[in-house]
Amino acid sequence: MGRIGKKFESLRTKNEKALIVYLTAGDPSLDATKKLILGLEKSGVDILEIGVPFSDPTADGPVIQAASQRALKTGTTLKSVLNLVADIRRVSEIPIVLFGYFNPIFAYGVEPFAKAAKQAGVDGVLVVDLPPEEAPELRIHTDAADLDFISLVAPTTGKERLKNILKSATGFLYYISITGVTGTAAPKTTDIAREVGKIRKLTKMPVAVGFGISNAAQAKEIGAIADGIVIGSAVVKLIDENRNSGDLTEIVCEYVKNIKKSLV
Repeated sequence: MGRIGKKFESLRTKNEKALIVYLTAGDPSLDATKKLILGLEKSGVDILEIGVPFSDPTADGPVIQAASQRALKTGTTLKSVLNLVADIRRVSEIPIVLFGYFNPIFAYGVEPFAKAAKQAGVDGVLVVDLPPEEAPELRIHTDAADLDFISLVAPTTGKERLKNILKSATGFLYYISITGVTGTAAPKTTDIAREVGKIRKLTKMPVAVGFGISNAAQAKEIGAIADGIVIGSAVVKLIDENRNSGDLTEIVCEYVKNIKKSLV
């Protein structure tokens, strides 16, 4: 069992829910990203999603799109993100998921990417624009490298398609709480409860809910339904608003601590 599986198992024994936080690597800089990651771990974050900036992040809303553009302008690449993870691994064992799009991985080379990600200390990958039908092109290499392949489930996912996804899902399931892009609407708890209930009937795999969660009250409500919650746009927005502050890490960590308290 890898770091992701062990983390969910540990949280389950304590009756806690996972706090998963997304950061765009390189926004505002790779050095700042490293400081944020280490601070977030101390603040109670259980799993990190590190976004690899891409020029056309179609699943992301304006907040993360803008962060990707800023990170690209600083020269952040897939290779430099992998180097960042390797640097983090010298001092931290927090589970790390690389979040992104297939184009940078394809350009890097799918087999070299899988090997480099494993060597750097990545635990899982979430490739937004790689549906199950096309995933084997990458999974033949990430599975061989023992990297979890995080699968997305949407409100529009039918039962048969869900069954197909579950056949090869690893790590945890990422349930998208709303239709549309990240950070553009608030999720409805009743809808989430209904859909997560359907998933629970088919698998014991941990289910994390993301898209649209921005405060402790939402986190508490959704955490009562799922095994974890994902916060992305709200954190990325906070980083942007305080990018020039010497207290950036402290500001973001205080926000995250408040969220984590609602999940214990």
